[in-house]
Amino acid sequence: MNSLPIALSCGEPAGVGLELSLKAWTNLRADIPFFLIADRRHVSALNSDIPFVEITTPNQTATACQNGMPLLHHEFLALNLPGHPDRNNAQCVIDVIRQAVDLVQTGHAAAICTNPIHKKALQDGAGFAYPGHTEFLGHLGGVDRPVMMLAAPGLRVVPVTIHIALSKVAAALTPDLLEQTIRITHHDLQRRFHLPNPRIAVAGLNPHAGESGAMGNEEITLIAPVLERLRTEGFEITGPLSADTMFHPEARAAYDVAICMYHDQALIPLKTLDFHGGTNITLGLPFIRTSPDHGTAFDIAGKGIANPSSLIAALKQAHAMAKT
Repeated sequence: MNSLPIALSCGEPAGVGLELSLKAWTNLRADIPFFLIADRRHVSALNSDIPFVEITTPNQTATACQNGMPLLHHEFLALNLPGHPDRNNAQCVIDVIRQAVDLVQTGHAAAICTNPIHKKALQDGAGFAYPGHTEFLGHLGGVDRPVMMLAAPGLRVVPVTIHIALSKVAAALTPDLLEQTIRITHHDLQRRFHLPNPRIAVAGLNPHAGESGAMGNEEITLIAPVLERLRTEGFEITGPLSADTMFHPEARAAYDVAICMYHDQALIPLKTLDFHGGTNITLGLPFIRTSPDHGTAFDIAGKGIANPSSLIAALKQAHAMAKT
């Protein structure tokens, strides 16, 4: 069993991540040891009644978390104003993510959990060259194709294309991308979730899964051949299926993961089922990474009303994956 703590990156300090981290500690305390990598000034500025304890190394986490949220200080260039990201802090946000990954890869942490970032703030302030967390973590882990899986009780979903415009999905969807996404998902469900023969349901791209070509041909020309090839290797796959009939309770009981063709096709059903409790899990990495399934929420940052349920679920998920 892995007894190392979880490294929690601060994300965008002007968002809700810092206050959610403190709230998560009040719920988890010593049950799931984690430490937050952030600037002590940013956390102090929240004026929260929830205590934090500064540490200098991750191995101090277990003792510190008895008395407050363990904080590993990482100095930022600018102070923090909730709801208003400062471009001078952009590179520091990126550096914290790098530090968290390094701590896992060097054996000082069991997994990383990431608070939300604001991609435009990072692009404007530091020339961030990645569409999102998932792609950046793939770069740090030396992985060409990290896979984003969203999970909540009763449903796991994987979008094949992620952070691109809907108008670009059809062109981006290739047989190789679909096959590699399914293979990585299958492998990590076996390795990380201990499902010996994962049941995989695959959505079509078009309404009614193309309805035999009447509403699009991608199901016939692209998706079905990939699925048939994987079935011959022993994969338990159904599809391509009409996405509008895949997510009712009886349908969900028949599979372990739903492979979807684009971002909203996957995330809308999951967030409808469990808006506050969903978690983001990156598959295909050489380390464990989870994240809450929400953004920076600038509109409520600093008001003390943000719901910590998704971050708590993400920390619990990282802990469960690291234990085995």
